[in-house]
This record gives sequence, C-alpha cells and structure tokens, in this order.
Amino acid sequence: MIVSLLYLLVTAGPVPAEEEQPVLITIPRLSLDTALSAAQTAIDTCRKEGVQVAVTIVDRGGHPQVVLRDVLAMSLTLAISHNKAYTALSFNTPTSQLTQRFTSPFSVGKTPGLVFSAGGLPIQAAGSIVGGIGVSGAPSGEIDEKCAQAGLDAIQDDLEMVEM
Repeated sequence: MIVSLLYLLVTAGPVPAEEEQPVLITIPRLSLDTALSAAQTAIDTCRKEGVQVAVTIVDRGGHPQVVLRDVLAMSLTLAISHNKAYTALSFNTPTSQLTQRFTSPFSVGKTPGLVFSAGGLPIQAAGSIVGGIGVSGAPSGEIDEKCAQAGLDAIQDDLEMVEM
C-alpha cells in the first residue's frame, strides 16, 4: 500500500503552483455620463407618469455615483432610492423579486440599508454587475420600478457593447 502511494506521488509529477495574484485589479464602473443619463431618464419617465421622485445610481461598491431628486419629491425619497439601489446591487436581483422572498421574519430583512420593495434594479454589463439604480417617490413600487427600468433601457445599448 505504501509503495503504491509512493509510486503515485512520484509518477504524478509536480503540482503546478497557483497563479500569482496581480498587484492591482480593475473594477468596471459606469462613467458619470452613463450614470447621469440613466438617472435623468428615470426622472423624466416618472414625470410623464405625473410623479416626482428621487433616483440614485450606486457603483459596484454600493457608493452613490449619481443622486437626483425632483423638485417636489420628499426628502426621505433620497434615502429610500439609495437603499433600493444598494439592495438590488447586493442581491443582483430586482427588489420587486425580493419582496416575496423576505415576507416572513428573517434577519437579513432587518439589515440597515436593505429595502425589499419594488423600485431597485441591478445594473449589469457583459454579464457582471456594475451597480444599481433605485427610484423612490411614486405612489407604488411598480411605478418606481417602471421608471428605473426606463433608466436602464436608456443605457442598455452602451452596456451591451462593453467588453470586460
């Protein structure tokens, strides 16, 4: 038995070392112009629905990149739109799909900064998540999400052209 193991070890050859990790890594991010275009389109779409909202675009780290609040949108919509964008980014899922998942008492639902109501969408480019968009202020989450989707649609062609 020992001889068999020794034979296997000797004949198997050297085990390749793990690839060395790079010193720096590149993280894809939306340009300011792209993020601003998505946010402005979301605002404009909600205006056509007769509502004024706040829109937040967060980068891959969850940090606000663009924040817009229409003139009559309540100030609390700023925090809610950020939390919707952050939640969509964190779960890589539209927040409307998370509402059913976390209806029963669940500890993650009580995590600060997470909101499980419609209006947040992940932003993806070349199959990777690069951010999130959140909209708040409409009378329903469905309208918030419709406006967020319009914002994504406005930049979708650009996102599909990205190579990573």
